Amino acid sequence: MNFEVARAQMLGQQIRAWEVLDERVLRALRETPREQFVPAEYRDLAFADAEIPLGHGQFMLAPKIEGRLLQAVQAEPIDDVLVVGTGSGFLTTCVAKLAKHVVSVDIIGEFVAASRARLAEHEVRNVNLEVADALELSHAGQFDVVAVTASVPVLTDHFIRMLRPQGRLFIVVGRKPVMEAQLITMQPNGTTTTEDLFETVLTPLINAERPEPFVL
Repeated sequence: MNFEVARAQMLGQQIRAWEVLDERVLRALRETPREQFVPAEYRDLAFADAEIPLGHGQFMLAPKIEGRLLQAVQAEPIDDVLVVGTGSGFLTTCVAKLAKHVVSVDIIGEFVAASRARLAEHEVRNVNLEVADALELSHAGQFDVVAVTASVPVLTDHFIRMLRPQGRLFIVVGRKPVMEAQLITMQPNGTTTTEDLFETVLTPLINAERPEPFVL
């Protein structure tokens, strides 16, 4: 398989076709060798318009979703970013090319260990990788961007509270069969605005579907 041809086709037929036109984002996607971040048995599908299984019931996002996410959050060289769901490490690496510093967390230690090796191989030095349940983080007001790579059934203020003024949160909200990708922006006065971006379906964030407390 010619990966360079497949990469060019992905950028043109999937990502640009989905209105991802930001040159910084396109460059990050082009310069990050996606085929090196997928499981070996799926390498020939690295540039397919589909999610790729990573194990543990988790999936690598489809390229066009990654492109839209990166364009929506507008990470800048002065920004601190939180990525929720390290997965393969591909999206984290792309974000690292755009931002000042990235904290990337995953509840699955195997993903974090594999991503740490990949990022070291590609000399990505502005990322801290952590094994953590994102729903137990308490980084209040510490990030300019929070990118959540899984869905939540309802939007709460958990990730919103991590944003600085003018901070941006990408998150997919809802349950099958319809979920909405949203961009939440923290205004200087502490209120938020919400932009609906597109409909999609993503795997739920682990532990997001918490049981309701039993009340006597």
